[in-house]
Amino acid sequence: MDAPYQRLAAALRRRIGSGEWPPGSRFPSIAALAAEYGVDRGVVQRAVGILRREGLLDGRPGARLTVAYPAAVRTLTDPDAPWPHGVGDVERGTAQASDELRDRLGLARRVTVRWERAELLDPDGRPALLLTRWWRGAEPRPHVAARCELRPHAMTAGEAAALGLAAGTAALLVERTRLDAAGRPVETADLVLPADRWRVSL
Repeated sequence: MDAPYQRLAAALRRRIGSGEWPPGSRFPSIAALAAEYGVDRGVVQRAVGILRREGLLDGRPGARLTVAYPAAVRTLTDPDAPWPHGVGDVERGTAQASDELRDRLGLARRVTVRWERAELLDPDGRPALLLTRWWRGAEPRPHVAARCELRPHAMTAGEAAALGLAAGTAALLVERTRLDAAGRPVETADLVLPADRWRVSL
């Protein structure tokens, strides 16, 4: 027999599917649903977590959720091409290069690198993917080529929050490293793409 939160998730899923809460509309609060169904808030939170992982709800933890529009599936064919749509929140900083970053950037020792994380938006202005890049120096040096690797990825809490999804949401991760004319890395980046919205063809 299903647990209470699973039964509640199924009931809420049916109501979304019936159009009671159309795409883009505000979803009821945790407190309102707990009162309506006569259950503990924790039950509602777990049920809502299921719906967020399924992509039925948009929004960040602690903020009011909305019913998601059906995800348009796009295909990424050139991870090195300029992004054709808008850019949302951008964070920047510096950090000590981890061993992995040292390998990716071809660094001989631990040094400070700059990083930038940006939400890349779809044509409707909603977050489409997350780009985090690292480089050494004030600005990345010019590049003439890029190498890319693709692998499955479970979103971290930070990545998921930036995209309005639940931690652990299935994603595709493209590891992109830009190279100068001599084949030396000048920048490396992770592109995190929700797996239900993207296909990648490298």
